[in-house]
Amino acid sequence: MVDRQIRARGISDAAVLAAMSKVPRHLFVLSESRHHAYEDRPIPIGCGQTISLPYIVALMCEALKIETGSRVLDIGTGSGYAAAVMAEMGAKVIGIERKSELADRAKANLVRAGYPTVRVHCGDGTLGYPQEAPFDAIMVAAGSPALPGPLKDQLAIGGRLVIPAGPTRHQQQLLRVTRLSETEYSSEPLCDVTFVPLIGEEGWEDAS
Repeated sequence: MVDRQIRARGISDAAVLAAMSKVPRHLFVLSESRHHAYEDRPIPIGCGQTISLPYIVALMCEALKIETGSRVLDIGTGSGYAAAVMAEMGAKVIGIERKSELADRAKANLVRAGYPTVRVHCGDGTLGYPQEAPFDAIMVAAGSPALPGPLKDQLAIGGRLVIPAGPTRHQQQLLRVTRLSETEYSSEPLCDVTFVPLIGEEGWEDAS
């Protein structure tokens, strides 16, 4: 997976490659999908959600410039896989997952895989987690109509936010936003992506 899907497509961050070589991805998918765990495609994890392509997880982690000791907020934790990768890279990770069933499953997956220090909370990820801010990096694994203000506010100076954003629920551009000062931010596009919608007060309305 790492050689063919990640390194071959231009990911060069040694810490990302090492982490994704070590984290057991099959522990973060449903048992009936484990034979697909290392394939280059999204895989259903229940509750209408999916685990992202390995390449996309690697790209987002590389763009966040995670270092040992980085304080990271993981929005849309899902089954916990990306949180595990960032924890393996030495980050202190807090996850936010809107669906309680997935939040509970992520906690169990993370413990089973050997990452019990990752904390997962059930809540509205578009509001971030202000009680633990600021964060050096924020990863958002769902498509937003715009950049949620609370997440920008919770970035440390110099911190990075990687988020899919776009005008429709099913097509976005992956952006890296860097906080330059108290009031200034820079933004750069990384690639076109398709994520499930980011539901919440600062995202899309729940259409279910």
